[in-house]
Amino acid sequence: MALAPVSYTARADIGHFIAGQAVNGQGERRQAVYNPATGEVARHVRLAAEADVHAAVAAAATAFPAWAETPPLRRARILNAFLGLLNQHKDTLAAMITAEHGKVFTDAQGEVTRGIEIVEFACGAPQLLKSDFTDQVGTGIDNWTLRQPLGVVAGITPFNFPCMVPMWMFPVALACGNTFVLKPSERDPSPSLFIAELLKQAGLPDGVFNVVQGDKLAVDALLNHPEVKAVSFVGSTPIAQYIYETGAKNGKRVQALGGAKNHMVVMPDADVEQAVDALIGAAYGSAGERCMAISVAVLVGDVADKIVPKLAERAKALKVMNGLELAAEMGPIVTREARDRIEGYVALGVEEGAQLVVDGRGLTVPGHETGFWTGGTLFDHVTPQMRIYQEEIFGPVLACVRVKDFAEALQLVNEHVYGNGVACFTSDGNIAREFGRRVQAGMVGINVPIPVPMAWHGFGGWKKSLFGDMHAYGEEGVRFYTKQKSIMQRWPASIAKGAEFVMPTAK
Repeated sequence: MALAPVSYTARADIGHFIAGQAVNGQGERRQAVYNPATGEVARHVRLAAEADVHAAVAAAATAFPAWAETPPLRRARILNAFLGLLNQHKDTLAAMITAEHGKVFTDAQGEVTRGIEIVEFACGAPQLLKSDFTDQVGTGIDNWTLRQPLGVVAGITPFNFPCMVPMWMFPVALACGNTFVLKPSERDPSPSLFIAELLKQAGLPDGVFNVVQGDKLAVDALLNHPEVKAVSFVGSTPIAQYIYETGAKNGKRVQALGGAKNHMVVMPDADVEQAVDALIGAAYGSAGERCMAISVAVLVGDVADKIVPKLAERAKALKVMNGLELAAEMGPIVTREARDRIEGYVALGVEEGAQLVVDGRGLTVPGHETGFWTGGTLFDHVTPQMRIYQEEIFGPVLACVRVKDFAEALQLVNEHVYGNGVACFTSDGNIAREFGRRVQAGMVGINVPIPVPMAWHGFGGWKKSLFGDMHAYGEEGVRFYTKQKSIMQRWPASIAKGAEFVMPTAK
């Protein structure tokens, strides 16, 4: 049984949103946007010309002075109105995500909900932007700090979370008084325009939030534009490194979240059924197209012989179908090219000598034979030298690595080039504590397979999973989107006569 379709206006051509208006722009290039479940072209997206990026940045720059001077409480009230509209239309957004990305509708609903949580956090702007004040740091002198907006900031976001990841960025940026230019993925562009329309309905002034669709041309135009003061990015590591280096070279503040190869360590004392449930959901949910997906199961001691057969049974039984089907557990891959790349890695794993326990290649779904389908794949006896272990596959492929003890498991995780998310399933409190303290990753789950932090904590990895110094959203997001100013003040009546030629000290 399929879910009743949610009504929304799907444009045949997806354009941009600049200065409060949906526009086609000056770019003549168009790119197909597919329905991954059918393989059919659903619509086209207009790819921005450099002039379109300049127009969006100019609109944001024009709107910045008034928005920056708007009291934080009034900015928060607009965000609160936007929050209400999001809650009203969250299923519409979820339907857009399923239609263009392919993920299961209930998973898309969860994505929207996690984005809404960041908006709820950003509505606390008056509290988040409070400054520090010290009375009498010296005789007659007071000192305080301000956090002021940067100006025009940009977000470059990936296809796998077309709603949630932009909301990691723009609600906090807007709450802090910045204006924003979003460059979403060209693979699933519709949610970005709908979000822009909801912000306008909420009362956001024209030009404060803009959307430019596009590819590398648009990205480079943002990175090189002198009015863009900061860039936030989420995507693959090679692109993250390029964006970080290019933006930093141009004097911008950059936060670039890259790829991942997330491990889940399963200790012999773990509850086997819970661990299997966690691995199946975390490896195959959203077809593995998550930067927090578990792609490596690190099986300690004899637990491997208990878990691998259960994983195989469950992987073979995955309900792979159109994401609008109520029974669906996994949907299609976002594009044909992505599907072919994933299945190429499966072939590579076989060549490298890994044991292919479950082969997801060649899957067809009745009634949707031309969709971009692959099933869940399971490898056992994977070694750290194999490329299927070293590289991010970004698909429903789970690799099982067998180790003898906790020390070897921890060393394996820590030696990987990525350090995004990691999990450990155990019933031993000391193991849990040691793992949490010693593992080299930015986000850690103890009996939690996908430890995505809540809105007020902040998201980000270590090593080659993050380029930059601050994590996304939370208090670090506020710091990223503001610059600190320290003010010292005294009044004439407290100033002693005569010039002072020594370094000022507290007196």
